[in-house]
Amino acid sequence: MNKYLLALTAVAGLAITSCSSEDDNLDLSPCDNCTIDFEVPDSYTFTREGSSTVSFDGQTTRIKMGQELLSNFNVPTNTVDDLNGMFAHVEGDSNFEEAALNESDKSIRSKVAASADFYSTNATDQALIRADLDGFISAQVSEVFPNWEVAAEAGVAGQLADGESTRYVNANGLEYNQMFAKSLIGALMTDQILNNYLSTAVLDEAENITNNDADIVEEGKDYTTMEHKWDEAYGYAYGLNTDQANPNADLGADSFLNEYIERANADSDFEGIADEIFDAYKLGRAAIVAKDYNVRNQQAEIIKENISKVIAIRAIYYLQNGKTKLEGDNPNFGGAFHALSEAYGFIYSLQFTRKPNSSDPYFSKDEVDTFLTTLLADGENGLWNVEAATLDTISDDIAARFDFTVEEAAE
Repeated sequence: MNKYLLALTAVAGLAITSCSSEDDNLDLSPCDNCTIDFEVPDSYTFTREGSSTVSFDGQTTRIKMGQELLSNFNVPTNTVDDLNGMFAHVEGDSNFEEAALNESDKSIRSKVAASADFYSTNATDQALIRADLDGFISAQVSEVFPNWEVAAEAGVAGQLADGESTRYVNANGLEYNQMFAKSLIGALMTDQILNNYLSTAVLDEAENITNNDADIVEEGKDYTTMEHKWDEAYGYAYGLNTDQANPNADLGADSFLNEYIERANADSDFEGIADEIFDAYKLGRAAIVAKDYNVRNQQAEIIKENISKVIAIRAIYYLQNGKTKLEGDNPNFGGAFHALSEAYGFIYSLQFTRKPNSSDPYFSKDEVDTFLTTLLADGENGLWNVEAATLDTISDDIAARFDFTVEEAAE
């Protein structure tokens, strides 16, 4: 069942689109003029006087930093300083294997919960969110590493074998590396895309419209500021793809948002969502070149809706996957806790989603905090006591905000 086909037809570089939504609960208004009379390339390729105007090096750098940090999360000889150095890198520090990352002035932590729309005036929540991710790092070192060779049990951190892999969990059965990775998908990638670079507060800041209308580029660059901001949103989704102009050819290029766009798209119930996201990016960028800001804004809303859906789909998928592995007389605790740790991170990421044509996320921070408390509240030992009814209730509550069912997301 293909629910996400974008009504987009490209003929000799000319695109015609209805800009409509299939979600009856949302108001994605159609374009004022639904005939797009400007060229839309087949790939995410844009040039000015023969030179590419697409640039998102900073996003690629942060994704690479995140990849290396994750690969070190389960190396028990690492210290808190080692892992924190990768998370909050300082230019010139030797935190990474890749020299270019050490030379970079970028860091992951500085962009966590840093969007213009959600956190520019919300320093309190920003500090709490960054402290959460800091806490996952420090707890991995202080709680899990000392028990690396200990068999985990209720109330005791250590290792769990699930027949295929060995998982390393805290006393509540949670894997900090999975919690960190999936929470970062929301706190970094999703927040920066939906609530920062696709925000009109960023796209239209200062003289951006005037300069884009006049094709005035940034000093020493080939792109206008507005073009660059849109590209930076694109980079957080596709920054590690081999063919960055045609990223759907090799989705799964990183361990963050890119991988889970691929996973959602692989579910027959959501087949086409990857094209929906990519086509909106491409059409929105072409609209910026054409100075059609209404079409640009419509595409931003499509991206917000569908990336938010990816987060919700995967939260439910892992809740239900964990429930299945806990069923029967011989529950697979290792596999179940792995899935539920991923679910924890995706639930955490729901606070960074964005309702189309709205200033609100699909779930507030308070709602997310309640979900996570509920997930661990069935007994004294967190996931060791979690009940199927709890996992179903959380799944139902998440699905109720979207236009799909728990059963569709769970496949």
